[in-house]
Amino acid sequence: MGPVPAPPPPSQAAAKLTAPDATEVALLGRGVLSAISVDGRPNQIQSLLVAATLHAMTGHEFDTANFEPICVADFADALATRTAAFRTRIVQNMILGALVLRPLPAAVADRVSEFATALSVDDGMLAVAHELADDHLGLAALDFDRNGYAAEWSPERSGVLHASRLGAAWQFDLDDPALAAQWAALSDLGADTLGRKVWEFYRARGFEFPGLPGSAPPLLAQHDWVHVLVDYGTKVESELEVFAFIARANDDPRGFSLLAMVVSLFETGYLAHGAGLFDASPGQLSHAGMAVRVADAMRRGASSHGLGGAADVDLLAVDWFALADRSVAELRAEFGVVAKSAEAVTAGSVGPWEPGGISPFQFAAGGAVAQAAGRRYDAHGATP
Repeated sequence: MGPVPAPPPPSQAAAKLTAPDATEVALLGRGVLSAISVDGRPNQIQSLLVAATLHAMTGHEFDTANFEPICVADFADALATRTAAFRTRIVQNMILGALVLRPLPAAVADRVSEFATALSVDDGMLAVAHELADDHLGLAALDFDRNGYAAEWSPERSGVLHASRLGAAWQFDLDDPALAAQWAALSDLGADTLGRKVWEFYRARGFEFPGLPGSAPPLLAQHDWVHVLVDYGTKVESELEVFAFIARANDDPRGFSLLAMVVSLFETGYLAHGAGLFDASPGQLSHAGMAVRVADAMRRGASSHGLGGAADVDLLAVDWFALADRSVAELRAEFGVVAKSAEAVTAGSVGPWEPGGISPFQFAAGGAVAQAAGRRYDAHGATP
């Protein structure tokens, strides 16, 4: 028999809304690690990720090596005055910590669900965790779409993408001359504009514009604007950063599935393919410094906001062409994009125009496309 669900979260007026202090951070760390540990102890990547996330989001340190486990009921009681949104983010941290395990023990998936139930949280990625634990990878792949970000997709969203009417979120649009022309016309914008920088981003990497054969799905192309706006390169490890930012900027809990998806692609390899174009490349989150970089990306996403001061923003649903003629600096200020932490930069976080901001494959592809077109290759400062 599972835990009895906690009472519903308090009203906003009665809830505790202050930032967690050091004592509460220690409690949160205990709860997350108690949920995700195997045989009572977290593995290295879990420890690094939990410690880095708590520090990035609160400014307080948490010692994962000497944590004292906490039972489900006590943890739920301790968060009784926290809002549903706060509780959901904590459960999502538990899910994330579970998804870095391969194999994912059924006991861990069950325990995370017990904590979620006690906190009155229902997240679609809980079902994914159970399917991964049962080695039902095909079902898990389907549930990333059915229970995650893509579940809210509607063909009307095609208008924001400036694409022909798309029937599915990650559908390709490979024969759309008008769309391709709109992307190509970004070259006519001013040097400091977001649109011009995105055009350079594509040219440097040999990427095809949406609407042409060989291009990415238009919805996935939305995240390329974010790469430029928030200053992340395009190696696989940087994809973890940019999707951590996108997921945390969106207050809709389903946005978290985007981060869960790329972790399942680029750390554990549970997903062989994702977002219409990505292929699995496991082990990226385990690289030195990546936990700090991903945690900082979540902090930056949480600090951002929508246009006009809106509390949050779905960055994949923004009409970027409507903003393309504005400067990158102006739009960073308007979206509340804060600088990377010194720790993240030291850990290796780079932008799209820096050494390390482009993969060797992309660098070679950009050069080959330029040569075929009879023009000089310009990577705009990016090197592998």
